[in-house]
Amino acid sequence: MKNKRVLVTGASRGIGAATAAAFHLQGAFVVGVATKKPADSDISGSVSEWFEADFCDPGSLSDFCQKIERTEAFDVCVNNAGINIIKPLTEISREDFEKINKINVEAPFSICRAVVPGMQSLGGGRIVNVASIWSLITKSNRSLYSTTKAALAGMTRALAVEFSSSQILINSVSPGFTMTELTKRSLSEKERTELAQAVPLGRFAMVEEIAESILFLSSERNTYITGQNLVVDGGFSII
Repeated sequence: MKNKRVLVTGASRGIGAATAAAFHLQGAFVVGVATKKPADSDISGSVSEWFEADFCDPGSLSDFCQKIERTEAFDVCVNNAGINIIKPLTEISREDFEKINKINVEAPFSICRAVVPGMQSLGGGRIVNVASIWSLITKSNRSLYSTTKAALAGMTRALAVEFSSSQILINSVSPGFTMTELTKRSLSEKERTELAQAVPLGRFAMVEEIAESILFLSSERNTYITGQNLVVDGGFSII
């Protein structure tokens, strides 16, 4: 990854921050995207340049994509930014539906469209979209999240075929239960223990493990994998 230009959305925390760090350690020039540049120096140290964008705001997303089109081409794009809204179907508002679709579907779609011409000019590239195990399986109150992540996986397959002749390999990674700061805040230790017991490997994934999967698919070691949805969940989705 030495001197490769890498775009990582949602790079200020969790899987995005770990992914930015993984690319940085391999010598990449990492451009991180967040609604606001983080103050944490450990995170900032992995990112060579920050772009600020609010994917819930159509104007901000449009400005961001235009900025991508004007800047130097990217070798790799990681669409990691996303949100989850957990509600019963009857309680979901039009605003909920529009917000999660703007961030989880419209933003990565628009960003792919913005980075592809640059990758074509380079003779190829790699795009990884971060989906979720809930793109494949689901549970109650996940209709919004499962819908958007399934859409992201479907978009990945379609674009992989469309741009295969340009040598742009496009895949998605679907993490299972992952030990992020949000997970720690959202679930009690007891709840985390109970969930971990449901995973065949007996634990949550670490963010670095998800990042390594993204790194592999984005690297030149990946020469023949495209249009796939790599599930990284410790076996949870197969039981």
